[in-house]
Amino acid sequence: MTPPEAPLAQQLLRRKPVAQIMAESSGDIEALPPALAEGAGATAQERSGLHLKRSIGLVQLSAIGIGATVGTGIFFVLNTSVPEAGPAVVVSFVIAAVAAGLAALCYAELASAIPVSGSSYSYAYATLGEAVAFGVGACLLLEYGVSASAVSVGWGQYLNEFFHDAFDFTLPDAIAQPPGGGGYVNVPAMVLVTLCCLLLVRGTKESATLNAVMVGVKIVVLLLFVAIAFTGFHADNLRPFAPLGFSGISTAASSIFFSFIGLDAVSTAGEEVREPHRTLPRAILIALVVVTSLYVAVALAAVGAQKWTLFEGQQAGLAQILRDVTGQTWPSIMFALGAIASIFSVTLVVIYGQTRILYTMGRDGMLPPAFASVSPRTGTPVWNTVVVSVGVALLAGFVPLDVLADLTSLGTLVAFTVVAIGVMVLRRTYPEMPRGFRVPGYPVTPLLSVAACLYVISGLHPLTFGFFAAWLAGAAVIYFGYSIRHSRLRGADRPEADPRRA
Repeated sequence: MTPPEAPLAQQLLRRKPVAQIMAESSGDIEALPPALAEGAGATAQERSGLHLKRSIGLVQLSAIGIGATVGTGIFFVLNTSVPEAGPAVVVSFVIAAVAAGLAALCYAELASAIPVSGSSYSYAYATLGEAVAFGVGACLLLEYGVSASAVSVGWGQYLNEFFHDAFDFTLPDAIAQPPGGGGYVNVPAMVLVTLCCLLLVRGTKESATLNAVMVGVKIVVLLLFVAIAFTGFHADNLRPFAPLGFSGISTAASSIFFSFIGLDAVSTAGEEVREPHRTLPRAILIALVVVTSLYVAVALAAVGAQKWTLFEGQQAGLAQILRDVTGQTWPSIMFALGAIASIFSVTLVVIYGQTRILYTMGRDGMLPPAFASVSPRTGTPVWNTVVVSVGVALLAGFVPLDVLADLTSLGTLVAFTVVAIGVMVLRRTYPEMPRGFRVPGYPVTPLLSVAACLYVISGLHPLTFGFFAAWLAGAAVIYFGYSIRHSRLRGADRPEADPRRA
């Protein structure tokens, strides 16, 4: 006779023990609970001993955080945020950085305590329950998928800028813009995603090494922009400083928040990092400091070198500023080349992060097990990577994504909020757990993180919440239609499984 199912509320709130999370991530089948380690409970992946390899060090991991963040928006986000805030967009970056910084401290603690590949999805599963975890996973998939697509669209803009300055040639809009943007298909964006897919399938270590090189290039290029743009700095360009008032500053801060997605990307590499308890928090904090410094410097240099009213609708705007300041093409050619490498790096890391979240959800039974399949030759989730890349390429090639930037910000903010709450829950449920990093000023810092995220969320356009609700509704259909019945924890929450009833 089949044992009765646990009540629905109990199923929705079932939490995954941290010991089980760590055992699964290491491929240690003997450490799994008996109900999962025996028979059908253990996945084919666990029985084969295949799991992700720990091959990433501190420099490479820090580069993943910087690579996924610097370039996610700074190369083109000023075109939309400056018209909203004016020169005060610098303040908008600071507000977004404060919210991201508070969240980064919370990420650092959870990543050092639970160094696995699922990022805030796994943290929510251990602290807030399965239903919340699945919702957070849906938010992460939204922010990574849309962000990768939007960034790859920007790659085509700088590619055309390089062709124009170097060869007096540009790709026709028909193959360089998506429908609704003046063309039929954005071929450069689709080519970029394909190249990233091939590299990620090749291996994680190779991808991380190439990313670290490209991160060095992008930092040099942005510093070059700051140095040249400041030679054309005019104080009059900063007047009026906040033409649309504080509401404009808040709106811009909300719009550009997706530019800090890379801080989450660091934690998605938790299962592939050497000495994760120390390396993860250090890499998150290093990425935060580098990214915030570059963002503020670039924003200040840009609004000081060009009147704020000229930013709206400007293609490859930072390269255009360099051309206007110097009256020559060579600085913009160098910058466009740097932007091409930088955006390649961002797209690579963001697709990588999405595949690792899907990998973890597949391993948990939240999604079909094929998402958790790892190639024995390369040690990477090949099928998973191909599926993600196809989806991102189709979005980038055929969908105008300007409206979806706010949607990405909302998904990021929800994930950051859950992480801050997760820190407080884990402190109460697992107070003795070893942590390589502890949030300073606890519990004030996590509470401030939640408040900062809610404040930034309040500045988003009302239409964004409608799209977000539709996305979560679709996620709920998948969860109740598939995930709740295939969860690895299903059965552990039946009444007969409770030893107190024996």
